[in-house]
Amino acid sequence: MSRLVGTVAIAAATTLCACSQKEAATTDTTKIAQAGAPGTPAANNASLGSFDPATHTAVIHAKDFAFDAPDSITAGWTTFHLVNDGPNLHHVQIVRLDSGKTAADFGAAMQAAAKSHAPPPSWMVFAGGPNAPSPKAEAEATVDMPPGNYVLICMVDIPDHVPHFAKGMIHPLKVTAATGSAAAEPTADATVSLADYSFTTQGSLTAGKHTIKVVNKGPQPHELELVRLAPGKTIKDANEFMEKAYAGKADGPPPFDALGGIASEIPGMSEYFTADLTPGNYAFLCFVPDAKDGKAHLEHGMIKEFKVN
Repeated sequence: MSRLVGTVAIAAATTLCACSQKEAATTDTTKIAQAGAPGTPAANNASLGSFDPATHTAVIHAKDFAFDAPDSITAGWTTFHLVNDGPNLHHVQIVRLDSGKTAADFGAAMQAAAKSHAPPPSWMVFAGGPNAPSPKAEAEATVDMPPGNYVLICMVDIPDHVPHFAKGMIHPLKVTAATGSAAAEPTADATVSLADYSFTTQGSLTAGKHTIKVVNKGPQPHELELVRLAPGKTIKDANEFMEKAYAGKADGPPPFDALGGIASEIPGMSEYFTADLTPGNYAFLCFVPDAKDGKAHLEHGMIKEFKVN
């Protein structure tokens, strides 16, 4: 499994800590310093990002390399609907900025972290979000959003080992106090508990649509990325494909589909995501670097393969 960590782990969602420890040398700090600027609009100047207060749904479009997202939403349970318009994997890592910090503070802190290799400050709180769907696909996650300042970032680093937030995939988000009826917390039909270093599932993940609750019971941040392997393919095949992709020698389509999940969330946090499962072989994966040794949690065995009949 350690070979998988060196390739697929880089290709999928990681956490901000990974940047400060492993990717700082290739980070464009000029882009980071511009974090306080609004997100890049769509090419046709018509905004695709939106927030519907009636359904409490925020629509976010991702492309290479920008988010089209709303600038503000109201507090409460919010469904983030991510549409990946780009040719590469993208996700939405929500970072809450505590202690009155702003997106400009985030940019300055990340610029400093890139130079010093220091971990991010404690006022940056990893608050989950929709994890990476495959290119031209969509994913949803529902998150309880208190009022405050946030940034939306993408940590995926395909195709050149530079995390996408360093190329401009940073979007400030303001969450204001709700004035109307609060959105209801989703009702899950399955629960996945995250720990150091395991996934524990309650409920049956059968073919069909599911609302899955993800609870981080570990002492450090974790994520859940759901992948569906192509018929007859294995995690080893996924590893080999990604090795070729990074070497610029990929041939044919990838032997898996990324279906989303929950980006890195702090201990004690609970979020929800939806998945439409068809018969086949699947896996839950966590790529968060360990607080003790910096290795991806995958390398510590945090992977759960399962079959849907």
